[in-house]
Amino acid sequence: MTTMAATGSSAAVSDRDPLELEAVDSVELWVGNALQAAHFYRTAWGFRLVAYAGPETGVRDRCSYVLEQGRLRLVLTASLREGTEIGRHVARHGDGVKDVSLRVADAAAAFSEAVRRGAVPARPPWEEHDGHGVIRRSTIAAYGETVHTFVERSGYSGPFAPGYEARRAVDDPMPPVGLLDFDHSVANVELNRMNAWVGFYEEVLGFRLLQGFSDDDISTEYSALMSKVVADGVGRIKFPINEPAPGKRRSQVEEYLDYYNGPGVQHVAVATDDIVSSVKACLARGVEFMRVPDTYYDELRSRFSDVDVDLDELQTYGILADRDDEGYLLQIFSKMNQDRPTVFFELIERHGSSGFGNGNFKALFIALEREQERRGNL
Repeated sequence: MTTMAATGSSAAVSDRDPLELEAVDSVELWVGNALQAAHFYRTAWGFRLVAYAGPETGVRDRCSYVLEQGRLRLVLTASLREGTEIGRHVARHGDGVKDVSLRVADAAAAFSEAVRRGAVPARPPWEEHDGHGVIRRSTIAAYGETVHTFVERSGYSGPFAPGYEARRAVDDPMPPVGLLDFDHSVANVELNRMNAWVGFYEEVLGFRLLQGFSDDDISTEYSALMSKVVADGVGRIKFPINEPAPGKRRSQVEEYLDYYNGPGVQHVAVATDDIVSSVKACLARGVEFMRVPDTYYDELRSRFSDVDVDLDELQTYGILADRDDEGYLLQIFSKMNQDRPTVFFELIERHGSSGFGNGNFKALFIALEREQERRGNL
């Protein structure tokens, strides 16, 4: 049986920073139909179902499916009744990321410290119990209606959280996709709000500015954006933040803000150690990817002439490559994961580089604009 109460944590007091983040615990999407969304992410992206909450488990107002692949965890939640916060969120934004939750040693202490540093509280600390132990959580607001939940799960051994029951993954006859972990998630925010949110992550969560890109770096003939990347102290958790920049036409960030009706998570980047195999598996499962112009690969051959990478294979599958002083990376971007032109995935394979494909920005922007033009939104 599950019980809930506001409480402090039993974690040992130490000199550890209460906002020292251990990892991204999960990415939760609020969706119109969680059953169908779970089927899509399992079938198309190779996730496996590990837990479920809903009327069968005593949850009356919503249902949630928990999917895992490697160390990456998605939670897909839908409302079962009208007039709920989840239902209103989906009506306004469509399927979208509500919560990028962060694992901590002490959820109550993390919440208290974040609020002391200026965070807006979204839900004060609470705990839930069942036969698998206790899980403690607390939530702060971020950009738009996005939140960060601090999760303390060291005392819990269940499939996800109280109120959830384990679900056995069905046999999957398709090739495995091989996704390993969360790499980063990208936020789109309104014009002139990027620096404010960079400041939020620096001042509240102790992140540092990792990289910054101007509209000169990320632009085409028609549109532009500006971007800055913040990361936690060890670079394990990275959040690029985009805002639109003036251009002749509407940028991809403006299109996102229009259809999402405000700021939110634009895409989630997931790590793989074999991007070619991952892309092949995704294509076999029906996933579609954005394509850059073939002329991109002519220039790439001069930049990568001394790197042991099969550039013909990259071109065949539309995979991008970039390098910096630390190494190189390979990346590719899917088309949208839902009807609205809002949320998509990035696959990324890193070989030393901690960058974000700076050299690919213009080519990617052109590919995004092609999709915008097809939708009549450029």
